Amino acid sequence: MDQDQDKPAVYSLAEVTASQVDRYRNITSRHKERYGKFPDFLARAPGRVNIIGEHIDYSGYSVLPMAIQQDIVMAVSTNNSGEINLTNTSSKYSDFTTSIKDFKINSTKPSWYNYFLCGVKGILEFSKLSDPVGLDVTVDGTVPPSAGLSSSSAMMELADICMRCEWYIGTQGGGMDQAICFLAKEGYAKLVDFRPLRATDVKLPTGFVFVIANTCVEMNKAATAHFNVRVVECRLATQIIAKAKGLNWREIRSFGELHKKLGLSLQEMLAVVEEILHQHPYEKKEVCQILGVTDEELNKESLSANTLDVEQFKLYNRSKHVFSEAERVESLRHGNITEGSTLGRILFDGHHSGSVLYECSCKELDELVEICRNAGAIGSRLTGAGWGGCTISIVPETLADSFLAEVRSKYFEVDPKRLERVDQNLFVTQPGNGAHLVEDNFAEF
Repeated sequence: MDQDQDKPAVYSLAEVTASQVDRYRNITSRHKERYGKFPDFLARAPGRVNIIGEHIDYSGYSVLPMAIQQDIVMAVSTNNSGEINLTNTSSKYSDFTTSIKDFKINSTKPSWYNYFLCGVKGILEFSKLSDPVGLDVTVDGTVPPSAGLSSSSAMMELADICMRCEWYIGTQGGGMDQAICFLAKEGYAKLVDFRPLRATDVKLPTGFVFVIANTCVEMNKAATAHFNVRVVECRLATQIIAKAKGLNWREIRSFGELHKKLGLSLQEMLAVVEEILHQHPYEKKEVCQILGVTDEELNKESLSANTLDVEQFKLYNRSKHVFSEAERVESLRHGNITEGSTLGRILFDGHHSGSVLYECSCKELDELVEICRNAGAIGSRLTGAGWGGCTISIVPETLADSFLAEVRSKYFEVDPKRLERVDQNLFVTQPGNGAHLVEDNFAEF
């Protein structure tokens, strides 16, 4: 393996794990069949699960994700046509071709290939390539789609570039997914800090496993306004508090920036929320009056393209969630994360906050968390953007089999559609490695 701290790891085929050999052979064969040539290299990006720290990365607060063993693998070769050709091993995704110099990304209807185009656009802009070669790409994935396990976001500078790439699809995220994708280390979670982006290894409790359970409710965060409404609500709450504290609110766009300027603790920030924000929703007209701007000025200063028609904002609840969730992450930075009970309690508290204050859960997620609690999880919560997707549970290793059986019985077997792909939607995982390349003579594979 060739390893450089500023680049993804590079493996040869001899170094690939035995469990991946057949899969890599299949995607290599599919690439040869589709394009008439072997790939120049394979690129693997893991899915990720956030253990704690939901919906706070875009406010500038630390998070604790880990890479999982499920992933996206791409076989890539260059061409002289000046085109990007994309094919997927799954028949549910149609092939796509476009010019590498002149393509558009449709953020209102984010098809699967648009996520790849976001990455190409970001790298081309960063590298300032004037005459890029074409690409032939075959994609294969084992991460459940729209489950909140983030293989669409898939080393510090590169992770930061990829965070900005996702903005092209209309999702104003904060960089957690990209950071863990590139920086993950087998056996560890990562405490990821922002501005500047940095990551610290965190050893997880021994004697426990992590179990992912997919509600089978799909929510594509780029295809709805739910995610960006929360981003905007946090921004408006920040700006109203900033104005009340005599700061230039136009220059402050996140809770993290506000927090730094005020120089307060997280507990003190929670007290500020109680002092300044009222608990009932704010009408757009009221926000304009408080900030002293017109409706048009608010649209330009604070809102995003798909939130211009929103008329009510729950600023108190969103603020309470962000500051309390940030405090949960910080308690692990300074506490003893090797104690499973401590981590478990924090997971349950995080789910309650996400469900009640941030309203990013759904009835299926709440039901599944309760089933997981009763099946023996010492902690369980929604993970990912929410409004569907997955739960993550921490389970004593000795109870793993009985836990899986009970969750399968109580949640998946009651609905034939859920049961169809239960093995892909209910599984044990451990912290895995980050993104890497595989380079070799694939003709001899």
